[in-house]
Amino acid sequence: MHPSLVFLLAFVALTVQAAPAGKSCVVDSFAASKNVADCATITIKSFTVPAGQTLALEKLKDGTVVNFAGDLVFGYKEWEGPLFRVSGASDSAKVTVNGNGHVLDGQGPLYWDGKGGNGGKTKPHPMVKLNAAGTVSQLVIKNTPAHAVSVGAKGALVIDRVTIDDSLGATKGGHNTDCFDVSSVNGLTIQNSICKNQDDCLALNDGKNVKFLNNQCIGGHGISIGSIKAGKHVDNVLIQGNTIKDNTIALRIKSYNGAKDASVSNIHYNDNHATGITKFGMMVVEDYTNSGETGKVDKAIPITNVNFEGKPSTIVMNGGQAYKVLCGKNTCTGSWNWSLLKISGKSKAGTSNINNIKW
Repeated sequence: MHPSLVFLLAFVALTVQAAPAGKSCVVDSFAASKNVADCATITIKSFTVPAGQTLALEKLKDGTVVNFAGDLVFGYKEWEGPLFRVSGASDSAKVTVNGNGHVLDGQGPLYWDGKGGNGGKTKPHPMVKLNAAGTVSQLVIKNTPAHAVSVGAKGALVIDRVTIDDSLGATKGGHNTDCFDVSSVNGLTIQNSICKNQDDCLALNDGKNVKFLNNQCIGGHGISIGSIKAGKHVDNVLIQGNTIKDNTIALRIKSYNGAKDASVSNIHYNDNHATGITKFGMMVVEDYTNSGETGKVDKAIPITNVNFEGKPSTIVMNGGQAYKVLCGKNTCTGSWNWSLLKISGKSKAGTSNINNIKW
């Protein structure tokens, strides 16, 4: 073997052996959260995030692990937010976030004024923004100023055993405290999680291949697909095994009147159970505007294949109306098998302006 080749091979071997292992980083202050993109393991300890600042873990590489070892409190200031953000270096970079039961406290009571995002104090929202594939588990997020978690991961993401607790907002002016706002996703699963709030448990606005499994929705506005706006599409959604308690609405699909280039398709409900519903059990409406529902549909989007499958889904009403379906002309099509939807309790009869629902 030529001497120069021997030297080259020896140099390569030495270089490989000397390559450093992934860097471990500790974030125990806001300043320490900067420049964590090269960290393979990030441990977050207890501290207070300064008011008006986003704790941002950005451009994390594939395989990065974030471990919470303490609680975070976010300082009070009226501003836009968000308060905490995680993003990957690419759409496919998988990040693991282990909450380990630790708490992110947004100090919601300092902001709540009954107006949410519609006026009053400027509330930082969302509180948590997730733009990374991978897994997020065992986080406790409480007292969110307004919207809790925004999910925009384009790669596969599993959110598991996350608790969002805005229960104090029920008596202290919490409003627009949606738990999971979802847009532009592909391959999202939210499971085994708890939502206590004053707005939607899930608001799925844009995405495909989404699963919402075995979650608890307490005190809010139920599980919603929409509101669907122009250019937004929702396809292939499984809503299964969820418990909905003391909400105004159990299950809902809503779209903006006049929305262009938008659609909802292939929605599957299985084994969901709701009690204490006060306004609507099941709702599909295409008359939504920024001011709410109008009762009139001029131009509607296609909503195709909305089915109750597998095991029965049950809704027990405590007032309100059993169901409401208001579609545009020939826009709600395909298979609408609702024979496994069972609605009982005290309520007015349901209404529908389409005749293709199979009961």
